[in-house]
Amino acid sequence: MDIRSLTYEELERDMTEQGYPRFRAEQTYTWIHQKLVRQPSDMKNLPKELRERMKEDWIGVTEETRLCSGKDGTNKFLFRLWDDHVIESVWMPYRHGNSVCISSQVGCRMGCRFCASTIDGLVRNLTASELLDQVYAMQTIMGERVSNVVVMGSGEPFDNYDNLIRFLRLLTDERGLHISQRNITVSTCGLPDQIRRFAQEDMAVTLALSLHAADDEERRKLMPIANRYTLDTVLHACRYYFEQTGRRVTYEYSLIRGVNDTANHADRLAKRLRQYRPCHVNLIPVNPIKERNFQRATDKSVQNFKYILENNQINVTIRRGMGSDIDAACGQLRRNYIQKYQ
Repeated sequence: MDIRSLTYEELERDMTEQGYPRFRAEQTYTWIHQKLVRQPSDMKNLPKELRERMKEDWIGVTEETRLCSGKDGTNKFLFRLWDDHVIESVWMPYRHGNSVCISSQVGCRMGCRFCASTIDGLVRNLTASELLDQVYAMQTIMGERVSNVVVMGSGEPFDNYDNLIRFLRLLTDERGLHISQRNITVSTCGLPDQIRRFAQEDMAVTLALSLHAADDEERRKLMPIANRYTLDTVLHACRYYFEQTGRRVTYEYSLIRGVNDTANHADRLAKRLRQYRPCHVNLIPVNPIKERNFQRATDKSVQNFKYILENNQINVTIRRGMGSDIDAACGQLRRNYIQKYQ
């Protein structure tokens, strides 16, 4: 049993079945999800035999290495899991609070061509406790509270749907860290059935779609998932999410020089998104990886792209580049580590 993945009610039931009083569940849950204890032996007000039993059910992450940006304070963590696989997470300090970007899988099977996470394929899903502990570990190590959580690291969150939902409910539980649902973003490459299912979960989480192209032909060149689902199918699911939740959808658009960053691309994107407003477009100058021959869009083309979208009444921002002096691309730190040590 993965004790750190249990809801309060599940933990209470487990404690009573093991013959412990109900208040032990409250004590344990507080240690795990408020005090963010790193190991059971630190739960000093619990019986020794209970702490010993918890050691067998304790699943989390351990810091393996970390890269620290000298430019903006970004910290990129490589965490080791119980089975010696590694994942990466990112701490990003902003004036409005600290944001963290976490992984949802070890590797990824979606095959997006600009992403280092998917080069070696999918190894396994992360448990809810492994998702949570990325947040807990970074908050503990950095000594500051996490304000915003983005599930946008390695992996496709909706390909690990049940663990994702359990993680979100634990993270936002008022008995735990109690991060506002409105301060959480889940990013997907576009799985329409899961998007519609997510719309029924009664959450106020922001949905972000990895878009990266204005039509199916171009999107298929960048994202294999586009061979399975048309852009309209995915965008209809996103509109359904907005209709059910009232949460405006964000469309992530990685700008790649000479591939999808021209004025013509911007015009066609604006035309496509008019029927899906209100929405928000987040322009991301791509972080190049050595395994792909993609180059970062120029500042001029990025600004021009933004100008065209705004002229079409589409809300748009340019993502602030964080950690440019370290391995900034998604999955890059993990891949470099694997190539060096494994």
